[in-house]
Amino acid sequence: MNKIALAVLLTLLVVIGINNLGEIVFHEEELEANAYPVEVEMAAADTGEEAVAEEGPSLAALLASASAADGEKVFKKCKACHTAEEGGKNGTGPNLWAIVGRDKASHEGFGYSDAMTAKGGSWTYEDLDHFLTKPKDFIPGTKMAFAGLKKGTDRAELIAYLRSLSATPMDLPAVEEVAEKAAEVVDDAAEAVESEVH
Repeated sequence: MNKIALAVLLTLLVVIGINNLGEIVFHEEELEANAYPVEVEMAAADTGEEAVAEEGPSLAALLASASAADGEKVFKKCKACHTAEEGGKNGTGPNLWAIVGRDKASHEGFGYSDAMTAKGGSWTYEDLDHFLTKPKDFIPGTKMAFAGLKKGTDRAELIAYLRSLSATPMDLPAVEEVAEKAAEVVDDAAEAVESEVH
């Protein structure tokens, strides 16, 4: 009995010793901050109030100073899905020759999503700007998987390049026209959200 008791006691001492030794060797300290912070974009709560306009120059001002050559560099992000030459074939996305001012979902031979077809209207400068900001927000249900361009200058340069892809480029908007169109887009978006809620 003494040998069994001694073996049990010795086993307990070894287990406790190993546990304490593990805590000494692998000492954990609480971190003040994460070593690798993970940034998560939180969606803003819908307060029902009108959207506040972005700070910075208007779309008209950005387009007036935008360079089509710089826009061609931005377009490299689009080349995986779109062609831009006149008479070019459709890829994963439609050919973008003469897109500025063209009716939405109108390029022959491309299978547009129902959401894009239902949107209607033509590709104005304002619509292109909103679409390129975040396609899935502007047209929920679009097939376009592109996340969007956050910088207004990048969007303006890309739009300037797309404008140049036409035999008769559309006139650039005046500052007053852009403000009116932006207000219309905000109103349309508010009506769409309201109709979805009801």
